[in-house]
Amino acid sequence: MTEQALSEAPHDLVQVGFIAGAFGVVGGLRVRPFSDEAEALLKVKAWWLDKPTLQPVTVRSAKYHSGEVVVMLAGLTDRDVAEALKGAAVFVSRSDFPKLPENEFYWADLIGLDVVNLQGEALGKVTDMMHNGAQSILRITPVEEGASERLIPFVDALVKTVDLQARTVTVDWGLDF
Repeated sequence: MTEQALSEAPHDLVQVGFIAGAFGVVGGLRVRPFSDEAEALLKVKAWWLDKPTLQPVTVRSAKYHSGEVVVMLAGLTDRDVAEALKGAAVFVSRSDFPKLPENEFYWADLIGLDVVNLQGEALGKVTDMMHNGAQSILRITPVEEGASERLIPFVDALVKTVDLQARTVTVDWGLDF
């Protein structure tokens, strides 16, 4: 693994998972992805790890295995060194993410968008995404003071449009829900 100045890191890094531990005896890693599909982890060969400091690494191989991604990094051949990376955040440049089909979105692209309902009322901002096993869920911080956080399933019946350029998500969801 090579050291590189933080100033040389891509400006669009997105955390896509974390290292859960070593795999095998020759320096393999188990990575727990934040997404069920983990496409960015499987296809992108240039990652950044934040342990001990932010540094680039090159992926030699990656495969999905039992809910995790098993990866071999260039230059990492020691199990003890791999185990020492446990807990490190894994980042990938957003510009390297695989292209998605139309009307599919990466969670990272949804966070920060304004949420409005069909009546044009502002519900808040997407501050996080979750997955409950059945579907993804938008976590909305409300606009109105004292209002509770909203959790809106990211399903076609409720999410009517996502406009990344306008930075808005339109949902079929009332203010009183």
